[in-house]
Amino acid sequence: MANDPLWRLPEVPSFSLTSTDFTDGGELPTSARGSDVGGEDRSPALAWTGAPEGTQSYVLTVYDPDAPTGSGFWHWSLTDIPASATELPAGAGTDDALLPAEALRRRNEFGTDTFLGAAPPAGHGAHRYVFTLSALDVPVLEAPADATPAVVGFVLREHILGRAQLTGTQETPAA
Repeated sequence: MANDPLWRLPEVPSFSLTSTDFTDGGELPTSARGSDVGGEDRSPALAWTGAPEGTQSYVLTVYDPDAPTGSGFWHWSLTDIPASATELPAGAGTDDALLPAEALRRRNEFGTDTFLGAAPPAGHGAHRYVFTLSALDVPVLEAPADATPAVVGFVLREHILGRAQLTGTQETPAA
């Protein structure tokens, strides 16, 4: 299925990704919605356990496979999260003080390096927002400084040990 966010990605062991702000398959909190639809563009709290042995760092991406673009929409990308990290607090998507010092923000679809809240087109139905945490076998992902999330995904393929996912939903009612 073309809008399956794991389509054609390597199969790897899974581990656990959770949030105190929403449940898997549940609606994202208002704070994690886009400011243009009444939200705050605030990333939700995330926590993880059970990463594979040998994990040296993590990459986090947030992707909407249901965006009417032909290629989905990347809301956030963060690389070089140290293996010692087990959580990101709410708001880490816009506040460097909440990120591990080693973590590196990457570009989203708007070309900024902050979390973009969920904002599907009005009346378009529910969209899925897939938070993917990839465990890597390297401490630093060697990707260009201006790498898009798609490029980050391409580069991490050779280093992925495991993957954790958590999906939130959001719908903007028709006017």
